[in-house]
Amino acid sequence: MSSETESTGSGLDTALLFVALGVLAGSIAGFYYFEGQANDLIRVAGMLAGGAVAVVIAMQTAVGRTAWGYVQGSRIELRRVVWPSRKETLQTTLMIMVVVLVLALFLWGLDALLLWAMKLLTGRGE
Repeated sequence: MSSETESTGSGLDTALLFVALGVLAGSIAGFYYFEGQANDLIRVAGMLAGGAVAVVIAMQTAVGRTAWGYVQGSRIELRRVVWPSRKETLQTTLMIMVVVLVLALFLWGLDALLLWAMKLLTGRGE
């Protein structure tokens, strides 16, 4: 009996996702259809409202509930992050800039050395 419920739920979920996709596509199509007839603000508001309705419909499915659980878990993990202080951020940024500068100078020197060697070997560039 549970397999019947799962298959029915799965079919209903698929139908709801298609309805949500249709509502979203309809709101986008309406945005372009009313291009010369309605104010841009009204068209954007209509498209956003259609998107919101599509999200509400999609949230009624198992996929939508799983996605919402993922968002909730991400928000919880984001609160646990220990963000660096301003001093740490500035020190790290300065260190990265120094390393990039040193590496750039090294590559420039290596390029100049290889260019000099190629000119010496080929006899060109005199």
